[in-house]
Amino acid sequence: MDVQTAHAAAQPPVRGGGYPVWLTGEFDRPGRWLWLVKWLLLIPHVFVLVFLWIGFFVVTVIAFFAILFTGRYPRPLFDYSLGVMRWTWRVNYYGYQALGTDRYPPFTLSDVPDYPARLDIAYPERLTRWLPLVKWLLIIPHLLIVAALTSTGGWEVNGNGNGSGLGLLAAIVLIVALALLFAARYPRGLFDLVMGVNRWIVRVGAYTALMTDAYPPFRLDLGGEEPEHATQSVT
Repeated sequence: MDVQTAHAAAQPPVRGGGYPVWLTGEFDRPGRWLWLVKWLLLIPHVFVLVFLWIGFFVVTVIAFFAILFTGRYPRPLFDYSLGVMRWTWRVNYYGYQALGTDRYPPFTLSDVPDYPARLDIAYPERLTRWLPLVKWLLIIPHLLIVAALTSTGGWEVNGNGNGSGLGLLAAIVLIVALALLFAARYPRGLFDLVMGVNRWIVRVGAYTALMTDAYPPFRLDLGGEEPEHATQSVT
């Protein structure tokens, strides 16, 4: 069985038949100035997330061996990893990876249906046992793209030629912040682009963390709703 066939066979059924990682953000019209102090307001979340992500790494290592020997990602461990990713996405959406809302993120691993940022991953009943051994290699093209979208040095802003700068996502969010400050509006086109970049990053993260065998598409799906699930809801 080749890699492409293995990926196709391993994909779990998903609402609407789309990719099994589902990320949404409600166009919430944040205020003019709150982004100036969000770095301070988010300190409690950052403190908690440091420990949650340490646990996420440990869980991923355990899941690696569980998948290798049983072909399954233990459901309690999967739910923990999904919870950490949900918490992180809410914080990122509120904070400087999107500036998408002024509603303070809740401290919970659970899905919060009325929060404007949500994330879901279809639980795979079976995973290809040998695939964790080579995922680090298969995902390299995506990691290069994600690095280009997020790393510093991608966009010069200081003009001194020393290679420092902003990644594409940070540059877009900076423009959004200035638009909020001076015009009290979030340009809808930039919101759609921010969501598309974050959606790509989260899909790659879920695949790398062994939570799905469905290879991420090379596609920038713009907008707050998943294209395949525009009329669906997270369960």
